[in-house]
Amino acid sequence: MQAGANSDARPTRGRVVMLVDNGVHGDSRVQKAARSAADAGWEVFLLGIRNARSDVDTWRIGGAEVRLLRVPKPLHRLPREYSRSLRRPLAYASTTKAAYRVQEIKAWQADLYERRVRAQALGGGLPAAVGRAAQLPSRAAATALARWVRFRSGETRRLRKAQTDPEALFSRLPVRFWQGLLGDRAWRRLDPGLWDFELAFRKTLDELKPDIIHANDFRMLGIGARATLRARAAGRRTKLVWDAHEFVGGITGRADNPRWLPAQIAYTAEYAAYPDAVVTVSDTLADLLQETHNLPDRPAVVLNAPMAPPAEADGDVPDLRALCGVDSRTPVLVYSGAVNPSRGCQIMVEALPELPDVHVAFVTMNPNGDNQFSEALRERAAELGVADRVHLLPYVAHWQVVPFLSGADAGVIPIHHKPNHELALITKFLEYSHARLPIVVSDVKTMAQTARATGQGEVFTAEDRADYVRAVRAVLADPERYRAAYDKPGLLEGWTWEAQAWILDEVYGSLLGMPAASGARPPASRRPGDEREYAATSR
Repeated sequence: MQAGANSDARPTRGRVVMLVDNGVHGDSRVQKAARSAADAGWEVFLLGIRNARSDVDTWRIGGAEVRLLRVPKPLHRLPREYSRSLRRPLAYASTTKAAYRVQEIKAWQADLYERRVRAQALGGGLPAAVGRAAQLPSRAAATALARWVRFRSGETRRLRKAQTDPEALFSRLPVRFWQGLLGDRAWRRLDPGLWDFELAFRKTLDELKPDIIHANDFRMLGIGARATLRARAAGRRTKLVWDAHEFVGGITGRADNPRWLPAQIAYTAEYAAYPDAVVTVSDTLADLLQETHNLPDRPAVVLNAPMAPPAEADGDVPDLRALCGVDSRTPVLVYSGAVNPSRGCQIMVEALPELPDVHVAFVTMNPNGDNQFSEALRERAAELGVADRVHLLPYVAHWQVVPFLSGADAGVIPIHHKPNHELALITKFLEYSHARLPIVVSDVKTMAQTARATGQGEVFTAEDRADYVRAVRAVLADPERYRAAYDKPGLLEGWTWEAQAWILDEVYGSLLGMPAASGARPPASRRPGDEREYAATSR
């Protein structure tokens, strides 16, 4: 097998190149997978995407090398952003052009007004009257042109509204036309921006000559599939692993682009047949992927479970309560992870007037700087007069998450009903569990069933504030009742990354015809069907 680029020619079990469509920071799953694979003897390269907020292009996660690539995105521009449409022929080619013309006319009118008032300020009289008369044609032209520009600008707004309406006839027809003509290849017309990722990754990926390509999520699937084809054409026996984090058909589409979701579904469908192995995050999703894509084998399930601290980890873990400025007697509810409207975090703020003395901590301040939804929570808290009980905290290193969260009294998962929200035990569910926190979770299928079956938390009706308040009061009234669930033999041991990493290593080894890494298999690692066993016992 190949020697590592930075390993002094140390032999490895093979070279694994992992692909991810983000900046790596904040993505605990890919970080843990890269580190554990390197620890198991694989030579690992993790390729991600550099953005404007990335501080460095390359670093190491344990024995794995991270490289961030620049992804120019000219193909991401939609045709409507630069071309005219027969649907509204008098509309401007772009909203940018419309805004420019409106502002340009306003500037002209302001200039004409300035000339009039300057003449008056300098004494008026006959010269001022003559100047005003001389301006009449220009003022009339400016007024007429302003009306024309406003009309065209309005046409542009009306056109954009129609173009972003997924139910509009001229939004549906192109999608159906290309789907009918090209089938799963229709994404090439519906979202050519997917090629931008391919063009950015392919050179580096080919140069690394991987034995295994590990493609995280759907955007990287096509990149991995094409790289595998090129490798095999060159005589190498490269294998492809697809790590499906979510069900593409269950993703919420983009409100400003009705073509986007059909394109991603087609893109995934075209390349789903290429992987040599598929792994995913839950039993429910494994079954759904196998059925949807006619996969020959059921995907292996690798939960995004917490990881034990690595050997080089700093032992100092931030104190959640100290960051919130509260003592040990103050009840604290914690939410960890990304914030957006479908995550339901607003209910935690809206309920505070009914939960005196309770504080909420959102561990969500993203190092990439996209915190607009978090800031909206802060603003809403101020409107309700509870700003002093809402705390926005930064992310911590993934191995610090569990001890950090353990400082709270309960963990909250208030997500709304969306297809992908029903399918898995998400990262924060497992992190809260290892922190031995009672869990307050909305009634999304898999997590609600698990919480009821284990007795580790209370379930409330999603988006129902009164029921949420009931659930919070229940866990705060008797937290030890819920914490006792974690004493069940094997429960937490199976929900560890070490157990999951063994599964992933078995997948790698089977593809190259080699045994798993040396050492005993984690004794309590999760068995296929465990998650469904919990779900099946609940009501």
